[in-house]
Amino acid sequence: MTWVRTSVPRCARLCAALAVAAAACLGCASTVEGVAVRDVDANPTNVQPLRESQLGDVMLSIAQLNGIAGATQMEVVLSGDRMSDNSDAVSDPDCLGSIFGAEDLVYRSSRWTAVRDQVAREPQDGNAHWAEQTAVLYPNEQLADAFVEKSTSSWRGCGGFSVAVDDDTTSSIWRIDEVRVHGDVVTQRIAQEDSDGWECQHAMSAVANLSVEAIACAFGINDEAVSMVSAMLANAARL
Repeated sequence: MTWVRTSVPRCARLCAALAVAAAACLGCASTVEGVAVRDVDANPTNVQPLRESQLGDVMLSIAQLNGIAGATQMEVVLSGDRMSDNSDAVSDPDCLGSIFGAEDLVYRSSRWTAVRDQVAREPQDGNAHWAEQTAVLYPNEQLADAFVEKSTSSWRGCGGFSVAVDDDTTSSIWRIDEVRVHGDVVTQRIAQEDSDGWECQHAMSAVANLSVEAIACAFGINDEAVSMVSAMLANAARL
């Protein structure tokens, strides 16, 4: 991963996981005069189970990514069909899923069957935008939902803490915000210290037997990752 903006001195472990049992309410409905009304921000309904051959159609095009990010020159710099392993780079492995996407350790017990992962940014050094999109399939809808619920609980346990990220070339500290829920999409912001405002939004949701997650980074982030997740789910609904 190359979303780290600047190097800071190597740091020791900064946080311990906080056990929180609560998970976000996904797919909730409201009631008006006795009639159930679906949340306007809820995920698409009646989505058919997806096959591995359809995962490419769930992913956003580079034009879509540029549009969501407000960029014009982002390019795909990494694309693959396997999970990553950055577990040794974070000071608290329990917060790995808050910081990184498509992590083997995070997904290991989920019984996932297929993955597509893609990273995009401007090609030059000092890029102003960075985005990752991940689509993952499971044997059934229940396992997809269970993974999002488990991740939500894990993200909640890391909210309010800071984590050191150290790899072969950089060392940085990331502040993790509290979890928020936008309709059926779970989100969390992380901000890099001493980086002039470089921050990321991490978002995740599920529909049918598919989970999707997105990370969008920039100098000042809004809901770009939410927009990415919503667009990926819309793609899935059209298949």
